[in-house]
Amino acid sequence: MLSQKRYPLTCTIPVPDTVARHHTHPVGPNQCCSAVVQEIAGPVSTVWSVVRRFDNPQGYKNFVKSCHVLVGDGDVGTLREVHVISGLPAARSTERLEILDDERHVLSFSVVGGDHRLANYRSVTTLHPSTAGNGTVVVESYVVDVPPGNTKDDTCVFVDTIVRCNLQSLAQIAENLARRK
Repeated sequence: MLSQKRYPLTCTIPVPDTVARHHTHPVGPNQCCSAVVQEIAGPVSTVWSVVRRFDNPQGYKNFVKSCHVLVGDGDVGTLREVHVISGLPAARSTERLEILDDERHVLSFSVVGGDHRLANYRSVTTLHPSTAGNGTVVVESYVVDVPPGNTKDDTCVFVDTIVRCNLQSLAQIAENLARRK
């Protein structure tokens, strides 16, 4: 039997226990996991309106060139094919929506196929109000297989960089939307 450890979320920004439980992943011996936290100066409802669009990841993910829904209507189980920009070690990714909770602001997807090195990738994104009450805290965690020839640290640095860029882009877009409202 494969041994798996559960890695809890650790970060300097306060995260409620009800949120942190979504970011505790079982991690196998050849996997790594991490989490990136982004504060956004805008209400949860505005940020969620961008994040929840499983059919439009390019709305804030700069590395995504295009997205086409293969099966489904945006509910859990929907499959999408994402094409990434050139220059990355990938061309396309097939992804399944695992969780879409509009009440608790939780979205999760897993990679189920494609032309890339991120096998068994699963991501969970949660949103909650900041402790100051005037913004949103976004937490995105993931677990992924370490590709052959790479280390856990190399893999986490690579994926953390992409996630961090995506969340910084999300912050800019959501903050601009919030200013217009």
